[in-house]
Amino acid sequence: MKAVEIYTSPLCGFCHAAKRLLNQKGVEFTEIDVMRNPDRKPEMIQRANGGRTVPQIFVGETHVGGCDDLYDLERSGKLDPLLAA
Repeated sequence: MKAVEIYTSPLCGFCHAAKRLLNQKGVEFTEIDVMRNPDRKPEMIQRANGGRTVPQIFVGETHVGGCDDLYDLERSGKLDPLLAA
């Protein structure tokens, strides 16, 4: 399974929803809290091609996007293959 990284903020409901889906699927992920570690936000913006909002989700080197994008992948049956590839 590919490494999953998610940039989050503790006040973000979409972040909690994205983490909930990953947890339900048994996916281990590295969480980077940009509120607690503001020095990591420029890194997130650069990796996400200018994306400034959280969550920003990465599966391996693939930028998934945000929570809605993650759930779209799940609904279309594309999330499991992406995680396993």
